[in-house]
Amino acid sequence: MTPPPDFIVAIPARFAASRLPGKPLRLLAGEPLVLHVARRALAAGAREVWVAADDERIAEALSGAGVRVAMTSPGHLSGTDRLAECAAIAGWADDTLVVNLQGDEPFAPAAGINAVAALLRDSGADMATLAAPIETTQALFDPNTVKLVVAADGDALYFSRAPLPWPRDAFAQDRGRLPEGDHWLRHIGIYGYRAGFLKHFASLPAGRLERVESLEQLRALEAGHRIAVAMTPEPFPPGVDTPDDLARAEARLAAHG
Repeated sequence: MTPPPDFIVAIPARFAASRLPGKPLRLLAGEPLVLHVARRALAAGAREVWVAADDERIAEALSGAGVRVAMTSPGHLSGTDRLAECAAIAGWADDTLVVNLQGDEPFAPAAGINAVAALLRDSGADMATLAAPIETTQALFDPNTVKLVVAADGDALYFSRAPLPWPRDAFAQDRGRLPEGDHWLRHIGIYGYRAGFLKHFASLPAGRLERVESLEQLRALEAGHRIAVAMTPEPFPPGVDTPDDLARAEARLAAHG
């Protein structure tokens, strides 16, 4: 039996989120959003859970939660940059397995977090991530739903906001329904990488494809790095990015506990 992976979860938490200011501290069931996310990471069996914060109020909200906080620069443009600074502060060895769990995922399943770490360990890839089937044309055509195409060996070929792959003949007849077959995948924005690669990735200049699609993971592909992909073992409910998302999350907690 394969032993569970030994990994760290790092959660980037930016106070000044553009669409939901103060997002990490917004209350969900009476507790800060970032605290819910930290608990999901702890439930996944991580050796350590770190929150890379940019505001002392986030650190205060996590006091006594069993996680560590790295105070990082408020000037970072991405969560990856913030985690690279966290890695330097924490002093992780280059071969440390790090799972980047977004700070707005209060329902991230523990099995999914663990699966990313195991995929990174077992695949030999530079990065690892998860996907789920796309089941509606609405999701396929939604630019906020990131699609990905994978090779036969499971590595990512491309990520896009466009509907890929394009079923030419079927959509020439009817774009209102998906043709038969499991051809479309939705990317789930959780990543695994070793600490050394995390720092290298953050040091790379933004790639042309990344700038076109506004998808940071394309930087790795354009630079020739492997990203291993696995299907998520459990659904990832939607994250919290807007006030409406927060209201839906509140309703979900009230319904499911």
